[in-house]
Amino acid sequence: MECSFLRSKSMPMSEIAHMERKHSSQFSSFRPLVDVKSTPRFCSCRGISPKASYLLYQINGTNSILFSRNMRILDAFDDEYGGVIVDSERLPANPNVFASMLRFSISHWKAKEKKGIWLKLPVEKSDLVPVAVKEGFEYHHAERGYIMLTYWLPEGPSMLPANASHQVGVGGFVINDKNEVLVVQEKYCAPAFVGLWKIPTGFLVESEEIFTGAVREVKEETGIDTEFVEVVAFRHVHNVAFEKSDLFFICMLKPLSTQIMVDDHEIQAAKWMPLVEFVEQPLIQEDCMFKKVIDICIARLGKHYCGLSVHQVASRFDGKTSSLYYNVVDSQNINCIGN
Repeated sequence: MECSFLRSKSMPMSEIAHMERKHSSQFSSFRPLVDVKSTPRFCSCRGISPKASYLLYQINGTNSILFSRNMRILDAFDDEYGGVIVDSERLPANPNVFASMLRFSISHWKAKEKKGIWLKLPVEKSDLVPVAVKEGFEYHHAERGYIMLTYWLPEGPSMLPANASHQVGVGGFVINDKNEVLVVQEKYCAPAFVGLWKIPTGFLVESEEIFTGAVREVKEETGIDTEFVEVVAFRHVHNVAFEKSDLFFICMLKPLSTQIMVDDHEIQAAKWMPLVEFVEQPLIQEDCMFKKVIDICIARLGKHYCGLSVHQVASRFDGKTSSLYYNVVDSQNINCIGN
């Protein structure tokens, strides 16, 4: 790092005296153990950030940095749990500047008794990731455009919530007036499932409802328009993908169109298949879970079982409208058996 000391002709002594008075309160608790002579001097430094200025005190011939314009807190705002969220749009681009500001910010937030720090680093500033990790930050989760890191400030185990633990899938059971089920054969599947005719399935996307996701997946894979009726069952299984758990909702849908248009990217073939043929497939008969799902759907068609319909309900806890799934029994039209 290259330093050039500023002479009084570059900075008036009145300004130096003013800055010394301004920052001397920050070090009012400093008491030397030996008799020292201190001389305030200013320097302009290149190598940390442009135009950075430092107040130096010369103690027994040794220059000590006591103040720097780089020693400022990262832009952040408080969360509702006593922590801070760093403003990802106002991060310094220089890793050295970021490192200095991050260390200073951590010390400041500790003094303020903050809890956790959330640091979101966009992909264009990925060179800041090793800097944050070196200062004690841990990976929380990553998306296509960013990585989220966290830092727990108090002593003891972190109380910050973990990353999402589940992926959510949907399947659409669509049956027409001819008692035919809408089925597909996937292009890419495990060898054991080659040739299996199955209901259209897929994963929900971010911020998507279960009922809209089921309708969307059926439309994308087969071109068939549908209307959501009920969730008839759901499956919960663990350690499916990257040690995550999986929730899979089987939805009964009513067809609104008949003309099939196959998605060539994912689907090998699609058709309307008689329910009896669908159920009699060896893989369906040999698999307890598949067979049970089909049995439930058939029971629903015969009005011997009721699923969960969707209702929009507002909550005062979060001030949001949520989708609540439950059944409504009309004794004149349906006979539901609860077990």
